[in-house]
Amino acid sequence: MPHGNRAGIEQRSRRRCAWAGSDLMIRYHDEEWGVPVHDDRLLFEFLILEGAQAGLSWETVLRKRERYREVLDGFDAAKIAKYDARKVRTLLADPGIIRNRLKISATISNAEAFLAVQREFGSFDAYLWQFTGGKTKQHGPRGRKDVPARTVESDAMSKDLKKRGFRFVGSTICYALMQATGMVNDHMRDCFRWAELR
Repeated sequence: MPHGNRAGIEQRSRRRCAWAGSDLMIRYHDEEWGVPVHDDRLLFEFLILEGAQAGLSWETVLRKRERYREVLDGFDAAKIAKYDARKVRTLLADPGIIRNRLKISATISNAEAFLAVQREFGSFDAYLWQFTGGKTKQHGPRGRKDVPARTVESDAMSKDLKKRGFRFVGSTICYALMQATGMVNDHMRDCFRWAELR
């Protein structure tokens, strides 16, 4: 059996969280989901993408992620905060992203709020991770029903973000952000990534 082929079969036969069904979702699950993120730009990217997901599937957002990176200047908050009405019209006309006026306008106001948090805390990383005491909360659920949609921490994060002017940051969105950026390890206990990320 050719080496590449064997690696592909091994890749598919590993036990992983049930939601990782397609090749795109498997790659995201294996390489990114639950890995602690401390880079401000990437944290901002996840904040915006989790908000864009509201009412849609995460796979839909992942398929559009590269286009988001292109049209949002690599998620450079300082540039996004300066977007004007003309740029908004351009974004609303782009089929490569989710064309929702509220979500696009929230991206701009969230960039402004993000920059204010950076000024106050020194980094968005320092601000965000305070909600888990600076470390990953290890869960290791046994089944889907063991995974909460929100927690005390995500409630607190949501409340504080809203107070600072962020939008599309409900508690459920905040909890998804915490899962994605490794603030919690919600890989199933029988998933190979659970132990790797402990």
